[in-house]
Amino acid sequence: MKAYKSILFIFALFAFFSCFKDESTDAINPISEITIDESNLEKVYNISKNDTLRITPKVTQTDDELQLSYAWELNQEIVSTEKTFCYVGKTLGTFNGRLIVENEDGKAFYIFTLNVNSPYEYGITVLSKDADNRPHIAFMQDPMTEGDSAKFYEENCLEKNNREQFFSSNPSDMIQTTGSLIIACQGDETKTDDEPTIYFLNEKTFVMENLVVGSEYESFKPTKLLIPYYNSFGISYPVLSADGKMYSLPTSNAVLQPSTQFTSTYAQTAFVKSVSASSCDIIAWDNDINGLLVLYNGYGPYYCGQKYLLQRDSVLTDTYYKQYFESLKAVRTLTCINKTAKQLSQSRSELIAIVQAPLQLQKAIISTFFWRRIEGTVSSYEVLDNGKGFSKVGSRSYSLINENTPCIANATYETMLFANGNKIMRWYYNKDNHYLEDADELLTVGSDDAIITSFEISDDHMKTYVAFYEPNQEGKNGSVWVFETNTGKVLEQYDNVCYQPVKMIYKKK
Repeated sequence: MKAYKSILFIFALFAFFSCFKDESTDAINPISEITIDESNLEKVYNISKNDTLRITPKVTQTDDELQLSYAWELNQEIVSTEKTFCYVGKTLGTFNGRLIVENEDGKAFYIFTLNVNSPYEYGITVLSKDADNRPHIAFMQDPMTEGDSAKFYEENCLEKNNREQFFSSNPSDMIQTTGSLIIACQGDETKTDDEPTIYFLNEKTFVMENLVVGSEYESFKPTKLLIPYYNSFGISYPVLSADGKMYSLPTSNAVLQPSTQFTSTYAQTAFVKSVSASSCDIIAWDNDINGLLVLYNGYGPYYCGQKYLLQRDSVLTDTYYKQYFESLKAVRTLTCINKTAKQLSQSRSELIAIVQAPLQLQKAIISTFFWRRIEGTVSSYEVLDNGKGFSKVGSRSYSLINENTPCIANATYETMLFANGNKIMRWYYNKDNHYLEDADELLTVGSDDAIITSFEISDDHMKTYVAFYEPNQEGKNGSVWVFETNTGKVLEQYDNVCYQPVKMIYKKK
């Protein structure tokens, strides 16, 4: 029993002394415990590049007389030893952060993550031109923190990030692809130093990284960049010129040359549909034979006809072509029908083709994959056009739709929205008896003189963005409005945030 009591006494004595420090052989003091109050701290911080993050921690200890030291680490490297952390985010990326507070008795830790984001991470991007046809980029960053409001940057983002770089006049197109924001400018033929040029900007910083000058080809004036969003690096893609000719542009070494795949003359309604890294369709209208064609993941182009993978030299003898295409005179528009991710998982991409026939307009809703394998066969295919071919959609005198009419379609409401001056018209494209003349006025923007130039749509199709300008205003005469796709109710207005809009896209992260 005596031994048992001795053991208990020893343990009690050990526990007592563990709460104290031994500063000398004659004295004992309690350990000063450090507490970092995390109630006013975040686990994740987001700042834009070149912005400053400030964190002032509230730290207490049981013995206020002891000196505290601070060390702020990012990715295991000490970047500050001040109590208040002031850090300028000069490098984009995600950093593992740690605060170490230490006194002579011990340490306390606070763990956090810092994201240094591009100021142009994701949001609406507008390419515009001023009264002198000079290019500008306006950008509205989507809020990274809940509760923050969205607004356009006041500066010209193109000039701000490229102070010493001259950009050619007359911008015509803009696309985002594989780390780049690519801009096409037609230049000014009256000035020797203002040449047709395609610029490659870093998509995160808008700093120019490469350029391609097309002055070697006298008639080259780029109008459409047919480059997909996904997986485009190192591959050649077509660029459409104002004269209808196609040029080939490799996105790696950036050497422009006439296309060896597209050798006809093409309408300005050509576009690219990229739904994944392994699926890319480039759609165009051959003006020389009035035929619809597609380039499948670099293969082709193939024409819409009765035969599988129909080549151009076989088009004129094809039964399907003779029935539906031979009598057509010109394409009015080719419009891709935007689909949500769920809709795309259930069916292929589709497009609306509106074509001028001798006596009437005609419509077709066609899959961008022109053929499908007939069930029960190994190598037999049929034309995929819902069995309808082309159908009448309006009279010949209907002139609101042409190659340059801004329009956008969606599969959720089965509507195509198109511009008529300052009016947004809504047409139900899947109603057989709903002619273009039946399109109703969904929304009017700006003044009576305003001109709509571009549309964009949200991924869920609930919101549509419209860009327009006021030709009678000076300075920043361009605006962007956001409205409910189905009702036309205006949700947001951003007036005088750019010049005359040329192209608007939602830049992805």
